[in-house]
Parts: sequence; structure tokens; C-alpha cells
Amino acid sequence: MNRPLVTRILLIGGVVGPLLFIVAFLIEGATRTGYSAWRNFVSQLSTGDQGWVQIANFIVCGVLVLGFALVLRPTLGPGEGMTLGPALLAVFGLGLLIAGIFVTDPALGYPPGTPIIRTVHGGIHGIAGLVCFSSLAAACFVLARRFRGDPAWKGWATYSIITGVLVAASFVLGIVTSVLDERGIWPNAPTGIVQRIGIIAGWVWIALLALQLLRKQNQEPVTQG
Repeated sequence: MNRPLVTRILLIGGVVGPLLFIVAFLIEGATRTGYSAWRNFVSQLSTGDQGWVQIANFIVCGVLVLGFALVLRPTLGPGEGMTLGPALLAVFGLGLLIAGIFVTDPALGYPPGTPIIRTVHGGIHGIAGLVCFSSLAAACFVLARRFRGDPAWKGWATYSIITGVLVAASFVLGIVTSVLDERGIWPNAPTGIVQRIGIIAGWVWIALLALQLLRKQNQEPVTQG
């Protein structure tokens, strides 16, 4: 298999992985008994009898984003942030893998009837979540520098900055609302909705970036080798 074909496959993974992640957690969140998409974190879908679905979702998306990060620099081309940007996306992919391997702890009433506990693997999952959201937000800001002034990527600098703000803000606000909920200050706070705004914004940004690069790649002929 030649290099252009491998690159194309990895770019396709960059499109499919994030979109599949979104579709999977939306379906699971809407159909899982006792789960509230309004209140509960997406990670909490990794718990319960069907938790394996979200665990697999984390791992598959992490692997595909890692593959995309490997070909981001050569396909996007030179410019500011083209070392740090792909590296941050690779860290994001690794964070997803860790989040899938180390399952979060029960919280916010899910799974139903399960007491709130704190475990080591839940703590590792929390750190992985912090790594995922912070590295993705940082990647958006770093790559915005690459897009700035490039007519081939008109509008992407602004789009990337807005996405980075949404990702970072949703993570912080989601933590705040979950704490207020757990302490009874704001029962049934919209933690799930707040987090989903950042996830959808950030993951779609990755998919659209990969799609743009795939279109560019598809204009180049595939040679046999």
C-alpha cells in the first residue's frame, strides 16, 4: 500500500471517528434506561450494563484521531503551529483511549441506585477528560494561527477560535454545574447539555478539518505501489 493511499485512509478515519462518536453517544443517551442526556456526562454511558458501547466508542475514536494526527502536518502543509497543532491532536486521541480504558465513577444519579464513589480508575478518567478538552481547545487555537491569512482556509481561523472557546467553556461549566448538582444547590442541572455543546463543536471541527484535507488529497492521483 503506497503512502498517498495510507494518508487517504487516515484522513477518512479523521472524518468518521469524531462523527461516529457523536452519533453513538446521542443514540445511547436517548435510549439508555435511567440515563439523562440533560443531566449526565457522556462518560457515564461507559457505566452500567451497556457500558461497553461507550467504552468502545472512546477507543475507536481515539485510534482514528491518532491516525489523523499523524498525517495532519504533511497534508496541511507548512505554517505556524504545524508541529504543536498535530501533537496536541495526538494527545487528544491518547486521552480518548485512556478515557475508554479507565471507566468513570457513578455520579449524578447514574447508574440508578448506585452510590457515589471515588476510585483510582475514576480519577484517571477525570484526568483524561481534562487532557482531552484542554488539548483539543489548544489545538484549535494553535491551528487558527496556521489558517490566518491563508486564502485557501478563509474563515477557518475564526471558526477554530470559536470552537476552542466552546470546548474550553463547556468543560469548565460542566464541572461547575455537576458540583452544584451533587451538593444539592442546583438539582438536575444541565451538565449533560453543557458538555455536549463542547463535544459536538470540537469533534465536528476535527471531522470538518479532516474532510477538507481529504478533498485536497482526492485531487491527487493514487499511484500503485
